[in-house]
Amino acid sequence: MMRYKEEKEAKKEAFRKYLESSGVVDTVTKALVALYEQDEKPSSALEFIQQKLGGPSLCEYEKLQAEMSDLQLKYNELLATHQVTVKELEEVKVSHTMAATNTTSAANTTASEIANGDVPKDDG
Repeated sequence: MMRYKEEKEAKKEAFRKYLESSGVVDTVTKALVALYEQDEKPSSALEFIQQKLGGPSLCEYEKLQAEMSDLQLKYNELLATHQVTVKELEEVKVSHTMAATNTTSAANTTASEIANGDVPKDDG
């Protein structure tokens, strides 16, 4: 049981050092001090701290969410249009391949008829 507590304390200490060395503790402390030094406390302490940490305000966040939603709808529409266009292109390729095959087949039939002396007669 004692070893578990020691391991837990060691993890806490390592995490604290990590936060200090990466500047998190200092940055959060500065944001809290700025909040403390406000003569008139903001209505939302959390939003104040988020702004001090460089995050968007609640209003900005909601605008970004709406913009993202609009862009997702546009993306879905464009993707659907793209898929239809790709399908149409494949259909054109297939029909073109079939037409080319039929033309080649007809040309080969005429050539073999001529080779065999079965020249089509002009009835005119």
